[in-house]
Amino acid sequence: MPTRARKSPLKKPERPYLALGLEGSANKLGAGVIRHEIDGSSTVLSNVRHTYITPPGEGFLPRDTAIHHRQWALKVIEDAFTKSGINIHDLDCICYTKGPGMGAPLQSVALVARTLSLLYDKPLVGVNHCVGHIEMGREITGAQNPVVLYVSGGNTQVIAYSRQCYRIFGETLDIAVGNCLDRFARVINLSNDPSPGYNIEQEAKKGKRFVPLPYTTKGMDVSLSGILTATEALTYDKRYRPNDPSQGEADEGCFTPADLCFSLQETVFAMLVEITERAMAHIGSKEVLIVGGVGSNVRLQDMMGIMAEERGGKVFATDERFCIDNGIMIAQAGLLSYRMGFQTPVANSTCTQRFRTDEVHVAWRA
Repeated sequence: MPTRARKSPLKKPERPYLALGLEGSANKLGAGVIRHEIDGSSTVLSNVRHTYITPPGEGFLPRDTAIHHRQWALKVIEDAFTKSGINIHDLDCICYTKGPGMGAPLQSVALVARTLSLLYDKPLVGVNHCVGHIEMGREITGAQNPVVLYVSGGNTQVIAYSRQCYRIFGETLDIAVGNCLDRFARVINLSNDPSPGYNIEQEAKKGKRFVPLPYTTKGMDVSLSGILTATEALTYDKRYRPNDPSQGEADEGCFTPADLCFSLQETVFAMLVEITERAMAHIGSKEVLIVGGVGSNVRLQDMMGIMAEERGGKVFATDERFCIDNGIMIAQAGLLSYRMGFQTPVANSTCTQRFRTDEVHVAWRA
């Protein structure tokens, strides 16, 4: 139900504030510098990212990903400062991803943040990865109080804000949507460059046949492991044509890798649209904000847009600069926390693989 607007506890700054954000919860290493202006707006000064890419058919292991982050940390951070036009002494705080994510990569980035904090005597702020996505999405799109669909390689959640908490209304019961798409990309040997999910999206555009797949929604939750298993099983079906797409078009009932990508994407996204619509009806919202790496998928945005338009609503989404994991989103959420008086003592500057979205006190919102 619509409620009376409350006054934000976050006051406009008396001076500009600057923060460095460091992200490395998975295979993306990101560093970004953001400035909060006196008028209450935010300016992205830099947003640098480097991705650990493995050969086709392979995923990324925590140890190897952590090594990548350690090797590239200085270069990425130096580039972020060069592009921003400031130096580390100008910062008000250093923000890093506390979790959730892969343990070894998280530890590598936390170590870098802790070292910079001690060397330059700058306050540390540990940030929840999902809250970073949400706050950057809100800042870029201007969405006021949306239902948030958070879709990435490690997370799938339907979220709405209430009383200084991002509350989870629905989520995956097993694997995340990005993990589902990435794993199928490996099954059919698609490239990991720039990302397997992006290549699934491109392959799906070539699909001409829809193959029925399991559709599993439970209230506002989804289950994705079954549809992945079923789609993978179809690659062993006698009707599957992996090497000659034209033969699949000629043979009745045959299907190609592109057809399976198309069918998987359409079915999974339909499930996500359904649970998001259910959440919109539950809280009476007319806005949807899509965040996370999978949120940059144009087909998902289009499907969500059709649903929102039918409800008299609107979809908000960003492009790959801000949807895919990045340092600037960590800087944004961390600086909001810092301005509310929150800091992470060095002794507590740990990281955790499990850090739920609804565990965060969103002190900067009314």
